[in-house]
Amino acid sequence: MLQRRASRKKKRSKNYEKAQIKVARLHHQIGNTRKDFHLKVAHQLCDQADSIFVEDIDYRVMAKGFLGKHSLDAGFGQFRELLKWVCWKRGKFFAEVDHKGTSKQCPECGTEWDNNLSIRWHTCDECGYSNHRDVASAEVMRNRGINKYPRTIGERKLSADSVLSGVLYLDKCYAETLNREVKKPAP
Repeated sequence: MLQRRASRKKKRSKNYEKAQIKVARLHHQIGNTRKDFHLKVAHQLCDQADSIFVEDIDYRVMAKGFLGKHSLDAGFGQFRELLKWVCWKRGKFFAEVDHKGTSKQCPECGTEWDNNLSIRWHTCDECGYSNHRDVASAEVMRNRGINKYPRTIGERKLSADSVLSGVLYLDKCYAETLNREVKKPAP
């Protein structure tokens, strides 16, 4: 809305400059809020584990796809860099593993199966393993990390006050953000 107002001002006028400053402040606030959220999640992840493995996705290529605007808005690349920094700062092990085929491989036996995005539940015909596809993919990444860096695995620690349940936690934070924006009085 502020950008729309700024675009209607006469270029190089005082009101145009004031509008541009308001837009810049809003973008700065959004960036700081996102960075704060990323740092809080990174610290929470470091509280839970001694070793963290992430996919080596090239986010510049991903930004050119049909979810490009959403992936850029979420700041996945910034989160990965902040997570790497927090791990280094707190003495935790951080590594990137190959992302290819993680959702098409069974974490128990390693057999690959053909699927598409509409299949959300992974059930292996070979060993009988069954779990949500995203959880199975995360377990495959963990296994690849353990195989690539065998002496870096520590014991998983869950603190009593940490409640990080993946998608549910992110949905809760998103809902809280929306509630805060709705409750703000209009200027």
